Amino acid sequence: MPLSEQFFELGSICSDHTRVIMAEFDPIAFVAQHGVVLASARGPVPNLAEAVAGEPIRGSWWGHKKGSEIFHALGAVDDSPDVLCFRLVQEKITFVHRRLWPALVRIADELGKDRLTAIKQQHTEAGVHRNITTPFPKWVSPDVKVGARQLSKDEARAQLGLWLGAPKAKASRRW
Repeated sequence: MPLSEQFFELGSICSDHTRVIMAEFDPIAFVAQHGVVLASARGPVPNLAEAVAGEPIRGSWWGHKKGSEIFHALGAVDDSPDVLCFRLVQEKITFVHRRLWPALVRIADELGKDRLTAIKQQHTEAGVHRNITTPFPKWVSPDVKVGARQLSKDEARAQLGLWLGAPKAKASRRW
């Protein structure tokens, strides 16, 4: 079954302020399944924009025929309480599911505080988006700290996957 068909869920809510029917794809389920997902960049983990599109994207996803669906999927993931956004994998916009937050905290000394700064897009009344950052460890809740203490560093690395060994990106654009 193609990846884009694995996450059918009618009536998903993209955000508290915008209700959009995403008839084909549940982006939260996609992030939950994979744990660590890039927003739109290519890299060693799955890419949400291409999963929504159902195909590789050449150029900017904004120009893709499913650009609107990609926009709403990215917004739904950003608005989810079960997902945090970082510049983590190759310093690109990366979504991480809640189940992996303890693993991130456990190896925070290896990843670095900058890569673990949480990024949240705020939608202003003027219609402008701005990034709100929460430095590590301010976003870490007590239950995540407890979970991190229960993991060895090797267990944390195993949970996070092979992308940890991937080289960092040479240059990055700000989202």
